[in-house]
Amino acid sequence: MGPEPPAIRVPVGEGSDRWTSRTVRRRVLLVVHNVTSAGRLLDLLPLFHDDFRVQLLVSSTGSSAFQDGTRALFHDLQIPELPWKQALSTPVDLAISASFGGELPMIQGKLTVLSHGVGYTKKLGKPGAGSREPGAGSREPGAGSREPGAGSREPGAGTPTFGLSPDWLLSGGKPFADGLVLSHPEQRERLGRVCPEALPSAVLAGDPCFDRMLAARPYRDRFRRALGVRRGQRLVVLNSTWNPEGLFGSGGGDLLPGLLPRLAAELPADDYRLAAVLHPNIWYGHGPGQVRAWLDRARRDGLALIDPVHAWRQALLAADLVLGDFGAVSYYAAALGTPVLLAADGAGVLDDEAPLARFVRHAPRLDPHGPLLPQVERGIAAHRPDPAHAGFVTSDPGRSAALLRRHFYALMDLPEPPGPASLEPLPLPPYAPGRTTAPLFVRTRAEGAELVVERSAGHPPGAAGDAHLAVHEETRHPGDLDTADVITRDGPADDPRLGGPGAWTAEVLRLHPHCATAVYVTDPDGCFVRSRTHGAFRLAAGPGADADPAAYASALHAWLAYGGTVPARGTVLRMRTAGTTHPFRAVPAD
Repeated sequence: MGPEPPAIRVPVGEGSDRWTSRTVRRRVLLVVHNVTSAGRLLDLLPLFHDDFRVQLLVSSTGSSAFQDGTRALFHDLQIPELPWKQALSTPVDLAISASFGGELPMIQGKLTVLSHGVGYTKKLGKPGAGSREPGAGSREPGAGSREPGAGSREPGAGTPTFGLSPDWLLSGGKPFADGLVLSHPEQRERLGRVCPEALPSAVLAGDPCFDRMLAARPYRDRFRRALGVRRGQRLVVLNSTWNPEGLFGSGGGDLLPGLLPRLAAELPADDYRLAAVLHPNIWYGHGPGQVRAWLDRARRDGLALIDPVHAWRQALLAADLVLGDFGAVSYYAAALGTPVLLAADGAGVLDDEAPLARFVRHAPRLDPHGPLLPQVERGIAAHRPDPAHAGFVTSDPGRSAALLRRHFYALMDLPEPPGPASLEPLPLPPYAPGRTTAPLFVRTRAEGAELVVERSAGHPPGAAGDAHLAVHEETRHPGDLDTADVITRDGPADDPRLGGPGAWTAEVLRLHPHCATAVYVTDPDGCFVRSRTHGAFRLAAGPGADADPAAYASALHAWLAYGGTVPARGTVLRMRTAGTTHPFRAVPAD
């Protein structure tokens, strides 16, 4: 994040009374450890909306190894940012943190701490003892007895559970947080066994992250459409937590580099949509640009990368199956009733008594070396939701807003605002249709009055039918265009750079003599097609159809190759893909 900025002067700081327009009764400080913990704090902002008595402030402890991304988040948040040293010296009425990093005991005011995941689940080394994040190097030198955990455990004691052990909860042998927010009584039971001194500060207040997902469940179809999931398609979400043993990590056999191209090859592109939800510490630890570079081939094969802060929950709600690991997102998926296949179990990483650990021990496993399509199909078909998973996420579903606001305002000794407490609805993400620029191997066959089309980014094992190669003009390897039977492009019909669909398709056939069919996809339901031997056509989805127009074009390409014709008045063809029949109309173009 660079050098710490100078202290601010408004709305707090030296002489701030001269410059502020309003005198407030309470100050609330949001303590940000990294982007991951900030995500949980963003859930809480609506609890203070419309309260003219409260001034919100934000500060970063600077203690996390994962600092990238927080500056952009603060810029978007547009709440006064205090340098951490100023935050520690500024009296506040309430500080809220979703992590234990930094010199939290030195905050001048009431402090409450929440989990930024699904309860407290991971084993992590003692703070300041060379442990992995959070905690590694997370305290300033010389903090002395104010350090959390100082003198709280015997040397050689076992690895503590992050956020639920004396190492994290005690300072000088005493609890330093005025509130420890838990989402379920089982966390309180574990707390009582390992750190009974912190029990008086424990508050059961539900899970605002999960509550936002529960409230958004009726809009699942909208989230699916936003991700470009077509009718009949299934959305498979790959999920990885940050950890060498996670699915994205290289410490558990390094499965992902080999798994991604196989998924693209073995799962037909029109039957399955692939998306990836990666932990923010992966994004901002390695850098978003580096992550995109590592996943370039997968993205060209059609993988969608999901915003790890603002859109991962919507993707989870839209999913038909989650291919994940031992992270919280996999457990949230199971709690929503979504099938989960585990590709990494993180043995030894989790607290054995945590519900997440019990889930991981019994969840179905992916065999990364076996055929993938049957495992995915079986994972979806054989799944039976277990209500116990949701039961352990929160003991008060739908009530976290009311419980948390009551807790916060009690700590501030301030009456709650009038009206019910509420959380922000999950926003509808931008429309991001599937886009594959890698070559697609297309199998077609006629079954009665229907044309069966199966496209994949590799040679699918056991695929039957006649084959042709469809290549997007923006393929990484220009040589692919020299062997393509069908060349495609997508964009607005009036793009002046391309001269329109008619001109572009004619140019493509001139430039690439091997190509038989050029396809310009103009909208989600239609395209312009030029055949080298049969002329030009406009294709449009018929009633109830919902498939990629480029697939319609491959069906027409096969239909013409089989000897079919399109009369002057046009014709309706029936394409079958993703287990669904999609009628589309082909009409000769002028």
